[in-house]
Amino acid sequence: MKDLMRQKVAIQDSVMSMLNKQVKLEAQSSAAYLAMAAWCDQHGYDHSAQFFYEQSNEERGHMLKLFHYVSDMGGQPMVATVDAPQNEFSSLREVFELALESEINVTESINQIVAACRKANDFATENFMQWFVKEQVEEEFVARRALEFFDMLGEDPASLLLIDERILKIKYTEE
Repeated sequence: MKDLMRQKVAIQDSVMSMLNKQVKLEAQSSAAYLAMAAWCDQHGYDHSAQFFYEQSNEERGHMLKLFHYVSDMGGQPMVATVDAPQNEFSSLREVFELALESEINVTESINQIVAACRKANDFATENFMQWFVKEQVEEEFVARRALEFFDMLGEDPASLLLIDERILKIKYTEE
């Protein structure tokens, strides 16, 4: 009886495929943030390094959350292989520009999953994905705010030090 219950998948194949692609995207983001953290460490941006180490862990957590959901719904989660991320950057600003670009790509992917859930009348998965929708608002906010610091302060050494010190203080607050 238990085997029969596990064979029943509560997610349509098309949505499950998208969720597995999202697992890979989250794993790729985790690897990219780890590379960014290492670069920041090597260039003396201690607070930015800490920020990106935390981001890397957070993305891995997102990957696992998706992975477990697919499994819990009777689907087959796929272990993702990732490409080697970019390891060299021309500036701290470039690191944050790439972080924002990555977050925008993740948001677009999540929005596509939500749209597919609506089309498939998969209300459970759509509800599950709302956590990610909300999370992406915060992720993009933080990356945009960091880039605003570069626009406001410039990129001279003193400004870069100030930006690095402020990175960990950026918080998104809901009202």
